[in-house]
Amino acid sequence: MKNNFFLETYTLKHEESFAIFDSFGNIDIELNSEEGIYYKGTRFLSFLKLSIFDQMPILLSASVKEDNSLFVADLTNPHILKNGEIIVPEGNVHIFRMKFLYESCYYEKINFKNFYLSPIYLEIKLYFGSDFADIFEVRGYKRERRGEILTPQIEKSKIKFIYKGLDNILRMTDISFSPSPEKIYDNYVFYKLKLNPRESFSVYLNIKCVIENDNPPKYSYTKALYYIRKRLKDWEESSCKIYTSNEQFNQWLKRSWADIVMLTTSTPFGPYPYAGIPWFNTIFGRDGIITALECLWIEPSIAKGTLSFLVSTQAQEINPEQDAEPGKIIHEIRKGEMAETGEIPYAKYYGSVDSTPLFVILASKYFERTGDLDFIKSIWKNIVKAILWIDEYGDLDKDGFVEYFPSKKGLVNKGWKDSEDSVFYEDGTLAKPPIALVEIQGYVYKAKREGAKLARVLGEKEIALKWEKSAEKLKELIEEKFWCEEIKCFALALDGNKRPCKVRSSNVGHLLFTKAVNLSKARLLSSLFFEKHFFSGWGIRTLSSLEKRYNPLSYHNGSVWPHDNAITAFGLSLYGFKEEALKILKSLFEASTFFKLHRIPELFCGFERRSNEGPTHYPVACHPQAWSAGAVFLILQGCLGLSFEKNEIRFKYPALPEFLDEVWIKDLKVKGGKVDLYLKKYNGDVVVNVSKKEGEVKILVEK
Repeated sequence: MKNNFFLETYTLKHEESFAIFDSFGNIDIELNSEEGIYYKGTRFLSFLKLSIFDQMPILLSASVKEDNSLFVADLTNPHILKNGEIIVPEGNVHIFRMKFLYESCYYEKINFKNFYLSPIYLEIKLYFGSDFADIFEVRGYKRERRGEILTPQIEKSKIKFIYKGLDNILRMTDISFSPSPEKIYDNYVFYKLKLNPRESFSVYLNIKCVIENDNPPKYSYTKALYYIRKRLKDWEESSCKIYTSNEQFNQWLKRSWADIVMLTTSTPFGPYPYAGIPWFNTIFGRDGIITALECLWIEPSIAKGTLSFLVSTQAQEINPEQDAEPGKIIHEIRKGEMAETGEIPYAKYYGSVDSTPLFVILASKYFERTGDLDFIKSIWKNIVKAILWIDEYGDLDKDGFVEYFPSKKGLVNKGWKDSEDSVFYEDGTLAKPPIALVEIQGYVYKAKREGAKLARVLGEKEIALKWEKSAEKLKELIEEKFWCEEIKCFALALDGNKRPCKVRSSNVGHLLFTKAVNLSKARLLSSLFFEKHFFSGWGIRTLSSLEKRYNPLSYHNGSVWPHDNAITAFGLSLYGFKEEALKILKSLFEASTFFKLHRIPELFCGFERRSNEGPTHYPVACHPQAWSAGAVFLILQGCLGLSFEKNEIRFKYPALPEFLDEVWIKDLKVKGGKVDLYLKKYNGDVVVNVSKKEGEVKILVEK
């Protein structure tokens, strides 16, 4: 047996903590700079390595459980030599590592079992170290100064690493071992074991990530594991469940939902889906809203928690340093040392211009899904403030469009494609601000339409009429100012002089999602997206290959983003283009089969699909990533034409792809009851059957 030197990484997350390991369960930033145990934007452990007689064990297998609760690795011994002779041949000691996170703590059990015919003696070392790097340092940000790493505190079975940051806050990595090791040093512990045949020995490792004045939990390994499993059981019982006749598709569904659950973090206002690991394990307004929309039909509590949190952080005043203006919805919140010191501007940052209209859309869709009028009443003033921000601050020159200038210290571009080079003219030169992105106008149109629906429910007829009139005027302006006949597509953006950026981009697919264009233009887009220059075979590229800045290796100018494709697919479904939506579902499903654990990443490269090969990985993509995980649920909803009104569940022209003959939807809840549904393809149609019903629930199928 030989060690595998190409080490894949595995991820765990719980609440504010996450961890990245190699296949052995080790952490070594010299081999992979992203590895470590992180808490609230700081890496608290940067080195962790198990050795047996100063040798690496041999890797047998490694995996993360299907529900993302545990990492497990099976290892064994290499040849154990003494005076040049083999005293224990390789493959006679089974080493089993099992680890998980709970709140701010890391738990690991390492079990050693002797399968040799004779008693054996083992020398075990566990190495460790902490660099207390801010997540932005890990990403490559160079700092002029750092805080001070203090002398470790060592006890019989404990070691504590201490760091005093430039923010004058102490951060501590508190490591304890059970049973106590033979010896403990400042970078490793040592165990000397004797194991009789079939005898086992276990070491328990606990690592607490402590920020000054924190009170971390004091749970045993067994108790913490119980709480982890209970949390997952609670999610399982509260959420709708989907099964299909295709086992590979089921694996994609299961991993996607497990990733949503793992990334969803408890806040005082309810659950909030953090954006992704490793770079975005925090609150993002846009990402949270879109993820909540994708999963709304599965689990509406995510949307409620997201809306509640965003209400609590809605800007109340003008603050140029934060890009904040009254009514604006948060873009990003960071908690590490560099955010605390102001080295980065993202401690509480309002830079994006799409979070605010998306907030209004989510509020309306949440009400449509749940009928929770009391909640809408409680946030109505925030919805009004959001639309006031659109009109008073978002529309800088009062031409009807929302524009933005680059931030002095923050984002240059403020849509979801926030790279510095993502907005440009057809000749490739960067567009001059202020920039009016095409998809933002679609979001604003949709926000005012959805806001007007809520206004009517609340008896605010004058506000409803005002917003409806404004929305229709905007729809006309989008058609008039953004449509470019020469490319048969809407422009990517308008610049500060209202010159269109005549570039074919995936941004225009979001106009379909918001129904901001007429049917004839939607039909042209539905054809354009599947031309060879736009559709890679794995999905719609962010940018047509005909454009000057097209690069399949770029972050936003030619790659494929699953959430972007899901939004477009849902939009295509709204216009009745189900075959096109099914094509996107098929391409992403097939892509998922090539990614480890069926986990579709944040993005992948936009190279043309090649026979018998999978998609080309984007090297620093987040995986898991919330809105990528949610993509499958939104596309499936679109293909089924699934919507809700009060206690009614509606299917409009339901369609299933060729690889799904049957779909079971269990525990689909509406106000007043829940149902189990069975969908089956029959003679080119999809038949919807009710297999179980509780309460007053109506099923309507339009064909």
